[in-house]
Amino acid sequence: MIWQILCSGESPNLPSPITVIQETWNPYIINPFYDNGGTDVGLFWQILASLKRVAIGFSLSAIVGIGLGILIGTNRLIYDGLDPIFQVLRTIPPLAWLPISLAAFRQSDPSAIFVIFITAIWPIIINTTVGVQQIPQDYRNVSRVLKLSQTEYFFNILFPSAVPYIFTGLRIGIGLSWLAIVAAEMLVGGVGIGFFIWDAYNSSKMSQIILALIYVGVVGLLLDRLVGYIASIVVPPEQK
Repeated sequence: MIWQILCSGESPNLPSPITVIQETWNPYIINPFYDNGGTDVGLFWQILASLKRVAIGFSLSAIVGIGLGILIGTNRLIYDGLDPIFQVLRTIPPLAWLPISLAAFRQSDPSAIFVIFITAIWPIIINTTVGVQQIPQDYRNVSRVLKLSQTEYFFNILFPSAVPYIFTGLRIGIGLSWLAIVAAEMLVGGVGIGFFIWDAYNSSKMSQIILALIYVGVVGLLLDRLVGYIASIVVPPEQK
């Protein structure tokens, strides 16, 4: 109601919610699956293209991030050597990596995926490292008393203890991945929700931008809930 009131009147700077629905009803709301070729496709295909890039980039960051986090958390020397470097790299804005990735890969898709990867990996590494370092000393002592092998210690003590921290990093990482892909696609072009928003802005179609932002927010919420649901299955109840 506030939005409708503020954006009413003659020639408002932003469209009202009623105007947004009227201007985007056909085809974007009632037919999100249309495909006229090229970049002229419905919002379903725009979001699907973005999700594919996120899936690849986030999966790579999860694999590498968890592996590095475990390695750094279990070795104090490696932690002391790499932690300052990681703290510097993680403060670099995601889009600052885009020119480097474009110069290295020469293609838009690999460049966007790299931006997702480099954005999402830091919270995963940091949270995994903290999780490994927070393993109670009693657990370590018991493993020594029982003379557990490295493999048994990893699967029975280290990994289960670090899982809650790992999933915290994954939830943060998936949110950052979705933020990064929308921003990256504005610059690399092609089919994707980020490019759709940028193209609509260049065409002064504000209603399309607002509708796309709603879709972006809903998809971001669903991604977070998906990782949270997986965590509820994997993480033991006493560790939540």
